[in-house]
Amino acid sequence: MLIEHLRSGKKVVGANQCARAVRDGLAREVFLALDADPALTAPLAQQCLRQSIPVVTQYTKEELGRAAGIQVSAAVIALLEKF
Repeated sequence: MLIEHLRSGKKVVGANQCARAVRDGLAREVFLALDADPALTAPLAQQCLRQSIPVVTQYTKEELGRAAGIQVSAAVIALLEKF
């Protein structure tokens, strides 16, 4: 999925919220910042792999925050399934 979909799509931001969305089967795609701490992103990447959720890792924290339309950088963002 293109990063442009972060602004308009239903999403959650932050490692804990994203992990919860993945665990509950609500996430359809997860964006992990390439410059984020691997101690933060690696467990979530493994969880996504186990649940066959696509992971995008080609953007920085600043790019993810800006694409999501928030005022701060973001290490983890999950796009949610449409209901």
